[in-house]
This record gives sequence, structure tokens and C-alpha cells, in this order.
Amino acid sequence: MKKNSILIFLICVSFLTRGQEITSTPEENYVVKNISGNTKYQDYGVSYAGDSTVIFASSRKGKTIRNKVWKGNDQPFLQLYKGVYNQDGEITNIELFSKKINTKFHDADVTFTKDLKTIYFTRNNYLDKKFKKDTLDWNLNQLYKATVNEKGDWEVQQMPFNNDNYQTGHPALNKAEDKLYFISDMLGGYGKTDIYVVDILSDSTYSKPRNLGPNVNTKGKEMFPFIDGQDILYFSSDAYVDGMGGLDVYVTRIKNGVAVKKAENIGRPINSDKDDFGFVRQPNTNLGYFSSNRKGGKGDDDIYSFEEKQPLNFDCYQFVEGVVRDRESGALMPGALVELFDQSGEVIGSVISDMAGAFEYKVACDTPYKVVGSKQDYTTDSKEFITSNVHDLKLELGLLIEPSDFVTVRGMLMVNINPIYFDLDKSNIREDAAIEIE
Repeated sequence: MKKNSILIFLICVSFLTRGQEITSTPEENYVVKNISGNTKYQDYGVSYAGDSTVIFASSRKGKTIRNKVWKGNDQPFLQLYKGVYNQDGEITNIELFSKKINTKFHDADVTFTKDLKTIYFTRNNYLDKKFKKDTLDWNLNQLYKATVNEKGDWEVQQMPFNNDNYQTGHPALNKAEDKLYFISDMLGGYGKTDIYVVDILSDSTYSKPRNLGPNVNTKGKEMFPFIDGQDILYFSSDAYVDGMGGLDVYVTRIKNGVAVKKAENIGRPINSDKDDFGFVRQPNTNLGYFSSNRKGGKGDDDIYSFEEKQPLNFDCYQFVEGVVRDRESGALMPGALVELFDQSGEVIGSVISDMAGAFEYKVACDTPYKVVGSKQDYTTDSKEFITSNVHDLKLELGLLIEPSDFVTVRGMLMVNINPIYFDLDKSNIREDAAIEIE
């Protein structure tokens, strides 16, 4: 592990370099505002905790915070703060979240269960006054869980899939609270940091972490996942080809723990030429927060509120591509009619195969269909299929030339029947010959 692979908290040092279609992304779709509660230090990573409270991370100097400075940016270590938010996005009555959760090292990135009795958060690898290091003598960051006990105190424990030699952090719960998303630089990923998911099982144990795959992860850094009530995943990345600079916020739909299509850039003004991250939405509203170190802010990383004018419109679709061939010769067959049928047997589309014998349909995800190919003087061929939510489909139809009742032989039109055979030295009609004569 490299020296610059230490932290996943700070955006300027985060993991320190260690088909679906959006149909509404105009710049004017979002109104953003730098909130007055920002400081000259780092302020970022808002998480909702009930109807009026938010939690965020900050390196601001407070009365009860130890003034120990982190060498990574010469600022105090990050602590978790809570505040009251209102509908204009301002956060007031800011104070430290919990002395039990906050330590003398970094604490950040919180997600809550709906009953507010369980939280997941990121911290240096430090628990029960034990400061652990990896094999290269570096203290990494780990994912923690805390639950409220009968006395109302937080009891903190490490997640079972943590490892002293790689990092975990940036937790996010789905609405059903049966899946936990997080980031890690564990071995086997696509890039510097990837987004993973685990199932939260009924006995409060966890499945093995699953990588969200190439529709989300890249060779770079994917960070700060957030999943809303409709299973729309927002996250930040620095390695997509359409990035605007630094980390940009991307979005995709999740179905059964899998990204339906390649994630898309959410656009300006959420994204800028700097780092933009920590996108969250207030449940059942068009309001939310994100964080950025863009020009014009009050300090290092700042918290911004946003109002979304029009919701993003996701249409989950796939392309079904195919070719029509002569089944005997294998030759591509242009000019064939290819009809698309829905589950009830109704024709919902028809196309003619092009000069290369190819056809294409745009269809919905996770839906049964049937295609039937036909052409004059040929038999038909059909294929039934169910679209997935990940991969486009490729089909092939093979048509056979139909036998004709008549055939031309040496310029004469003759009946097209099979040969009529007789037994040796006999003239009586055999049973097989009778069929042909009939």
C-alpha cells in the first residue's frame, strides 16, 4: 500500500491517490447555495438524521475539540457535528454530535437507520484506544457500526469485512435498510477506490462484499455513494471521460444490487471544474446537499444546499440487435420482416432487415418479448427472450426456403413430389408411394 493511500475522509486527500437515460439535466434544473454555516476549514458530507437534524464532518476548531493537527492538511482532525436544517438549506444550532463517536482522530461520513438507533460511519483504524496499522506501518480508515444500548449510549464495533491492510468507508443505506453501500481499495477492484455493497441479513450479519462493477466503477476513484428511496445511486468519480474536473457527481439506477446502465454525469451546476461530492437528497422532497471545493466558497470544502426544479427522468431500456440468415447457406438476408410481440402476443413493432440482414429494437428492461422473422417463399423463425437490466441482447433468426408445389426441370414445369418407388419386379403401389400419389 502506498504512502498516499491513508485517508478516505477528506476530499482533497480522499483515498489519497492510493442504459438508462437521463432526460432532464439542464443547468437551470438546480439552484445551489453556499450555506452560512461553513467555515474556513473543511465542512462536508451531510447526512439526514430524522426530520430536522443533519450530521456532517468538519475540521473546525471547537471548544471541546482537541487542537491536534493532522499533517495531511495542517487542519484539526475531522469531527462529526449535528445541526438543525430548514427548508432554505441553512444549518443552525451546530454542535458536536457525540463524544462517544468522536475521537482524537478522524471521524466522518455517517448514515443512519430510520429509527436513529444504528449508524455506520468512517473512522481511523482506532477502537478501544487501540491504534492499528497496516504492514507498511500506516493507519488506514475503517467502517464502523454503532448502536444505541439500553442506557442510551453508543456501542461501537468494526465491520466484519474490515481489514487492517485496506480501507473501507463512506457508508450509505438503501431505503429498505437491507443493503449497505461503501467504498474500498481492497484487492480485486477496478481502480483506486470502488463502490461495494453487502446484504444486511436478518440475523444482523453481512454477506460477502460485492463490487458494483464497470457500470459504476472505473480505474480511478469512486466515492461518497448515496442511494435514495427509488434506488437511484449518486456517487462521485474522477475518472469518467465526460468529467468536468476533479470529482464529479454521477447517477445511475440500481436494481437488485446491480447498476442498470453506465452512470451518467449529473451536469452543472452541481458539478464544476473542482471536486464535487457528497450528494444527498432529503426524503420525499426536491431538496438536498452536496459538498465542493469550488471557487467562491468560504473555506476548504464547503457544504452547498440545492433545490431541484425537475426530477431526473430515468427510462430503463435495452437494445435488442440481431440478423436474419438463410438457414441452409448461412447467407445474410436483407428485406426480411421482423416483428416484435409483447407478452400478450400483440405486435408492438415491425422492421425490415437492412442490407446486412440486421435489425434492432429498443425495449424495456426485465420484460418478456418475442421476435418473428418472415419473408416471402421462406418459412418463419422466432425467438422468445426476457430482457435483463444489464446487458443488451443479440439474436439470430434463420429462415428456410419453402418447398414449392411445382418445379421447373429442363424448361418444363413439373409437379414437385418426392420419387415414387416400387418394389423389385413388382408394379403394385407401396404405402409410402401412395402418400406421394395422393
